[in-house]
Amino acid sequence: MPDAEDPADRPIVVVGVGADGWDGLSPRARRAVGAADVLRGSARQLALVPPEVTAERVPWPSPLGPALARLPREHPGRRVVVLASGDPMLSGIGTSLVRALGPRAVEVVPHPSSVTLACARLGWAVEEAQVVSVVGRPVELVTPHTTPGRRLLVLGSDGSTPAAVASLLASLGLGASRLTALAQLGGPGERAVTGTADGWPHPETDPLVLTAVEVVADPGTVPLPALPGLPDDAYEHDGQLTKRDVRAVTLARLAPLPGQLLWDVGAGAGSIGIEWMRTHPSCRVVAVERDPARAERIGRNAARLGVPGLEVVLDAAPGALAGLAAPDAVFVGGGATVPGVLDACWAALRPGGRLVVNAVTLESEAVLADRYARHGGELVRLGVATAAPVGGFTGWKAAMPVTIWSGVRR
Repeated sequence: MPDAEDPADRPIVVVGVGADGWDGLSPRARRAVGAADVLRGSARQLALVPPEVTAERVPWPSPLGPALARLPREHPGRRVVVLASGDPMLSGIGTSLVRALGPRAVEVVPHPSSVTLACARLGWAVEEAQVVSVVGRPVELVTPHTTPGRRLLVLGSDGSTPAAVASLLASLGLGASRLTALAQLGGPGERAVTGTADGWPHPETDPLVLTAVEVVADPGTVPLPALPGLPDDAYEHDGQLTKRDVRAVTLARLAPLPGQLLWDVGAGAGSIGIEWMRTHPSCRVVAVERDPARAERIGRNAARLGVPGLEVVLDAAPGALAGLAAPDAVFVGGGATVPGVLDACWAALRPGGRLVVNAVTLESEAVLADRYARHGGELVRLGVATAAPVGGFTGWKAAMPVTIWSGVRR
């Protein structure tokens, strides 16, 4: 005979529940809930389970995070079922549990997600819509995805999300965008309200709401691309800004990849870090800046350009670098001559990491020449000239040349 199941090896089961409650559950989901010794979920979710299910019902505490990690220890030897909204693996508690406990400790019984249901109602192809979660996160995360013609599905924390999305779009010159707030999807109280971002008339909707957006630009609006090289006037700055053409070349050498971390040392206006993060939602940045006014300005620029998660460290390098997570790439835009800065950056890089340093003075160029001799890599001198009036004619106005050293730590 096979060995009896060890209760300690029994996975926690996560069951997705839609707005239609018990009636919408699959037979498998009902069996899992019916066999539970303990049900965990929000008070609203627990109330959806009929009284004939005799499992102990334990609502989540606040904050939720620590409770997830200790969940197996709280109910030793008992069958635990966690109730989730819709698909537990789409910005849901299933993802959090797997992250905390590991995939072998969690079994997921999904329900159709709000994204799937919304696309079914709207006639949208799921793969052609961009899902953006602002659950417990700043609404500015929507900004990098607001390309005219694009379709967005925004997941929010409560009924204020549609109005917040509408306000953001209007501020970006996208007030003509069409919004549909879809509430209680799949349930008996399902309903939808529509309108444009400019003049959205619903400050609050049902808390269980998804916001669908068809992005439309207002006349005269020039949308910003996700590619590096944004116009200089996209940034608030005091002159300490890596200019557009040099910025594009610099980021090409930094080579941002999804999920990677950049240190932006001597960040100035934060343009390099901001454009690194705009290349993919999973890209991360720590910007190190010793000037308090500039550090605050970096935060404002990051929020306005859709990457509010950029972390700013108010301190001077190299001391500020101690204890930071190891980077995949480092950019030094100022301070290359400060003793210890480049050594600390090079030592911190992960294998395969990139260090890119820009210089405009003879002294900093000498430092880069030394790095090139020691580590190889590429040494490039970039000259940019722009057309400008010369009396009644037009001539070339040259900017200071910039020397760029880039090296890869093998």
